[in-house]
Amino acid sequence: MTPYQALEILEALSDPAKAAEAADYHKAPADSARRYLGLTPAQIDEHATQWRADLSVEARVSLAEGLWNTNVHDARVAATKLLTQARLRPDNRAWTVICMWVPELDVWALADLVTTAGQKRLMADPDRIADLEEWVDSPNHWVRRASLMMLLPWAKMNNLKDADYDIRETGLIWAEHLVRDRNWFIQKAIADWIDTLAKHDPARAAEFMDGPGLGLKTFARKEAARRLPDLPLTED
Repeated sequence: MTPYQALEILEALSDPAKAAEAADYHKAPADSARRYLGLTPAQIDEHATQWRADLSVEARVSLAEGLWNTNVHDARVAATKLLTQARLRPDNRAWTVICMWVPELDVWALADLVTTAGQKRLMADPDRIADLEEWVDSPNHWVRRASLMMLLPWAKMNNLKDADYDIRETGLIWAEHLVRDRNWFIQKAIADWIDTLAKHDPARAAEFMDGPGLGLKTFARKEAARRLPDLPLTED
């Protein structure tokens, strides 16, 4: 299966009306020349699942890379699905490809999908977190967001081991660093991270909100603290 063949399969399902709606909804930058096919998530999932089952890991990563490079939104979604799997061995090239995608992120939907794929590879090898450190200060807010959101699985954990606890604290350190970032997507990412943490470690989430979290924008503070009653709000 070549990227060209896979794209032909996806293009055969295209719906011009839905494609126009998708382009309007996702609002990729005008200079991106992004193309949309208007496929449903179920349609993309069906083919990505089949390709994942039929192809070797090496072929799957090559297909994912090729589909991403088409700059067709639906193909990029399929590319992320091909690499979103807990067990993927060997996965060094998959991780490299995911890291190459991150600087190209420009819309929320693809950012979430790439982040989810990256989370799986970080869970497989937490040492890769070192690759994310420089992302925290990237001029691209999608890259800054990815640095924090790829550590989200550690906000969901109960009964952490020492190494897991250290990674969770790294996430909180990065969240603290990003509090000063007034970009809406960054503020929203911090809010989601702390809200997730509050489900599993409300005391640590409250500690963050009583400290660095005081600097969040009001909307983000509300979302971050919705499971933490009686925390005061701050003004933007």
